[in-house]
Amino acid sequence: MRSRRLRPSPRTSPRKTRTFALAAVATVLAGVSLAGCERTVVVEPAQDAQNPKCADIMLRLPDEIAGQKSRTTSSQGTKAWGDPNIAVIRCGVTPPGPTTDQCVSVSSVDWISKASDEDDTWVFTSYGRTPAVEVLVNRKAESGSNVLAAISPALTAVKPEAKCVGAQDLEG
Repeated sequence: MRSRRLRPSPRTSPRKTRTFALAAVATVLAGVSLAGCERTVVVEPAQDAQNPKCADIMLRLPDEIAGQKSRTTSSQGTKAWGDPNIAVIRCGVTPPGPTTDQCVSVSSVDWISKASDEDDTWVFTSYGRTPAVEVLVNRKAESGSNVLAAISPALTAVKPEAKCVGAQDLEG
């Protein structure tokens, strides 16, 4: 039987190791500097966020609202604008049923409007469309009407199934 000769493995010099480590650190730092200071907005996805109609809505949303650019979010079917946030949207929330809460219509889209009990946030939920969309608006930073005016056209991709009805609509 022939014996095999083993070749000694080439050793990496400490200089090459240090150069590689410095190159790796430089690459990471370049990526961080290119990303800027923008942080990802952590948003809990809605129950029906994977609905294909949500994709239609999300693709139609504006890149900017009231001069505030959109930001990266952590979940499908979500989007946010501004830093700090002026508005956050979640598509695929449970469609609301009949309610006595205030309803406003913007660009032919009905929205149920509520002030949040916890902070300075307005909560708007689309009414009469499936999937439903929830919009949180920082009322100290931007008016709800400006945000809804920018967002509502995207919801016209989904046909309405119902409309808000007021007491005046039921009479006569």
